[in-house]
Amino acid sequence: MARRATVYDVAQRAGVSIATVSFAFTRPEKVKPETIRTVMVAADELGYVPSANARGLARGRTGAIGLYAYDYVLDPPADEHAAEGYERSARLFPLYADEVQRGVQLECRSRGLALMIGGNRTPAHLPHVIEVAGRVDALIAFAGALSVPHLEQAAARMPVVELGGEVRVAGAHTVLVDNRQGMADLTAHLVRVHRYERFAYLGELGTPEFRARREGFESTLEEAGVPVPPVLPAHPGDDATTSASVAALLREGPLPQVLVCDTDQAAVVAIDALRRAGLSVPGDVAVTGFDGIIAGRLLQPILTTVRQPMAAIGRAAVRLLADALDGAEQPTTNEDLVATFSAGGTCGCD
Repeated sequence: MARRATVYDVAQRAGVSIATVSFAFTRPEKVKPETIRTVMVAADELGYVPSANARGLARGRTGAIGLYAYDYVLDPPADEHAAEGYERSARLFPLYADEVQRGVQLECRSRGLALMIGGNRTPAHLPHVIEVAGRVDALIAFAGALSVPHLEQAAARMPVVELGGEVRVAGAHTVLVDNRQGMADLTAHLVRVHRYERFAYLGELGTPEFRARREGFESTLEEAGVPVPPVLPAHPGDDATTSASVAALLREGPLPQVLVCDTDQAAVVAIDALRRAGLSVPGDVAVTGFDGIIAGRLLQPILTTVRQPMAAIGRAAVRLLADALDGAEQPTTNEDLVATFSAGGTCGCD
């Protein structure tokens, strides 16, 4: 077997120092563009591939960040009927989690960090957590993806950012988005512009973000003197539950003037259910969502929603972790991100 090219070989071929070769691969912003080109040509000619293990041993790090997600859609089921439902759900991609992941990837690439991705359907599977956390220098977890004990274990040994609306354990950080104000702005539009008085609400209260959205909805209706409806169950990725909630509304009557959903995923499923029942949106029932996923912009009419800065959330999480790894003083939270109301046609706007 031929000897593998080393960093020393590349440095000699390019006529630069070993440190310059290392920076060209890991911190390109520190190297002149023409020097990077020279190093890359030399590496290509020699067939050189930098060793992540070697770099990690030299720095006491892996040079990688982990991203642990809570899966909303799993592999296609074997059952034919269920598989059809899966195919319908596929049009919702990319989801909120996918857009945030893209932001994480972009920021990792700009900083020369590797990214390891893992996840599971429930937060109770410690082996899945270990698979990621045991191989990285720092960890990003979506809200609810890790149980509190597992989050505590991870935060005790590495910097951790949980993408949620609160700091659940000491030592972890979070990236905050003002979900409450975003939903309040949307609800105020429905009350003041469209004069709606009969509301229905689809969602859940399982995470701080969802609770904040509900609080923004409730407080705005209360201030306007409009009756506050109960929460009807809907969960991202669980189309059956959302459809059942819409069916209950149709069965029990009278119809609400507007159906406020706490995610775009639920809103798209609700619109499908209403149209299958022969109702028009927004003619018979207006519908709104929350998140700003691409699927909502592909609807006719376009979904009225609140857009989260999803890529910016991912980038902010990586910046917090990178600063922590560099020894910078860390804030507990980052509260600079805003969720923005976006009027489409499903609320009744032209």
